Amino acid sequence: MVVMFVQKETAPETRVATVPETVKGLSKLGLSVQVERGAGAAAGFSDADYEAAGASLVDGAALGAADLVVGINPPATERARSLKDGALLVCTLVPGNSLPTIRVLRDGKVTAMGLEFMPRITRAQKMDILSSQATCGGYQAVLLAAVHLPKMFPLMMTAAGTLTPARVLVLGAGVAGLQAISTARKLGAIVEANDIRPAVKEQVESLGAKFVDTGTPPDAETKGGYAKETTAEFLKKQRETLAAHIAQADVLITTALVPGKRAPVLVTADMRKGMKPGSVIVDMAAGQGGNVEGSKAGERVVVDGVTILGDTNLPGQCAADASRMFARNVLAFLGEFVKDGKANVSMENEILGAVSIVHDGVVRHEPTAQALAAAGGQ
Repeated sequence: MVVMFVQKETAPETRVATVPETVKGLSKLGLSVQVERGAGAAAGFSDADYEAAGASLVDGAALGAADLVVGINPPATERARSLKDGALLVCTLVPGNSLPTIRVLRDGKVTAMGLEFMPRITRAQKMDILSSQATCGGYQAVLLAAVHLPKMFPLMMTAAGTLTPARVLVLGAGVAGLQAISTARKLGAIVEANDIRPAVKEQVESLGAKFVDTGTPPDAETKGGYAKETTAEFLKKQRETLAAHIAQADVLITTALVPGKRAPVLVTADMRKGMKPGSVIVDMAAGQGGNVEGSKAGERVVVDGVTILGDTNLPGQCAADASRMFARNVLAFLGEFVKDGKANVSMENEILGAVSIVHDGVVRHEPTAQALAAAGGQ
């Protein structure tokens, strides 16, 4: 029987990779589920909840005996050293930001699977942590903006007169952007949105928002449906069109990311200067360099009266549901290769091959292997 260990995340992370509701499903796969004490507390799941669901409570030392370790983030480098040779690690790896840990995992012949590399194929949709967490992030971004905006979102007819609705502009209409549009509309805002992929125009309009067309660069998206990096010429034209819409917005939410690369700067300082004092920007790409010039990862900045929020873990602000969605993704993923208490990890499997960053002492993800070599890690 495969022993599965659910790690307690390090603060400020509030999410947990397995919740009580998924323990029964994990047990049906033949897994012996062990949960580190206090792992779910920050997300509202007590140790008693896990025990009632059939999991065993253990201390952190049990990590070293586990066959399978799951988490939101990879264990710290020193903790990773305690993983037994040949163990399986399932989490969000972000390998470029954790090279020392990747080196330890490689040397320990741990199979490290980065869930953010899940292929965008029909069979893997229920395993897609990027989509589930982006849904939470887009929702939370609007609520965060509403808290900091010195006016209310909806149109209100009151005895004290009429209050006009807030104007919200969303840049990037992927999963996070569409959820932000939906949430802002539900709160009563007038919403506009832009994306370089023409296919999303219908989706934006179906949610009651106006699509701001800035044209489409050639080859605008990957086969997986992600936006591609655009040329400097197109980016300049896009900024020129967006400047007028940004100036009218009370709230600007930016979500544009390019997998594996720095986020594109969509909003320059000059464009931001056109916004009214009291306006709010939520830069959801702040953790990857930011879509907005002047935003800072993990910080709240006020420039010329405009508040720029660079929160890097918006899903963690609604930790209970973010954890539920992540845990369901993990359960679906483990069901791909765990049957009757045995794990069959084959790099021939389309899904496992795509997400396995380290396997059998080899770093399979080429950009990470190159980064390790450049840092003297080979």
